[in-house]
Amino acid sequence: MGHGDPLPPERRGAQPLRIGVLASQGDFAAHAAMLRSLGAGPLEVRTDEQLRDLDGLVIPGGESTTIAKAIERDGLESAIRDHADSGRPILGTCAGMIICDRDHLGLVDATARRNAFGRQIASFELELEVGGVGPDPMRAVFIRAPWIEDHGAEVEVLADVDGHPVVVRQGQIVLCAFHPELTDDSRLHALLMALATSSRNRSARDTHRTTSGEA
Repeated sequence: MGHGDPLPPERRGAQPLRIGVLASQGDFAAHAAMLRSLGAGPLEVRTDEQLRDLDGLVIPGGESTTIAKAIERDGLESAIRDHADSGRPILGTCAGMIICDRDHLGLVDATARRNAFGRQIASFELELEVGGVGPDPMRAVFIRAPWIEDHGAEVEVLADVDGHPVVVRQGQIVLCAFHPELTDDSRLHALLMALATSSRNRSARDTHRTTSGEA
């Protein structure tokens, strides 16, 4: 993966992580390709049944209103909430950041501002230092990007542009305002997979305690 100090997923001796990519709209195929390159088993998600038993989930960019309507139309909201409530991670990118905010699914205690940097003509790229993924900056592609307008105390800001948070994390949920799938830097996807591995291991330990009668 390169780029300094990535967070590689655990690959040895375990079944590939099942990472879903919400396929309502957006460049979900590019996310799936990046996850596959890291050793995951990506799944394009369009039904609530497909959301069950995933190790992690990506909510990609696109048009947030269209994605929100598709989630409602396809009856996915409850299954996405169940996924998050179980401690399994989510990576929301661009519109996915908006979908996870207080005004939509409410998975993160934050409010995102749509098209915060301007419309399509104001799209831009820059080198961005992101906490938790190593010292080297990421090439970040912003397209009609949001930013976090305000957030609660439990939300950790991992990167900002001119004081506006563009990468945040609350627990197992990571949101970024740009499109990591459009570059060759896979560190945010690797972070998702590392969180998914931890969640899978934790679930396995809990199951073992339950079945063995441990306190």
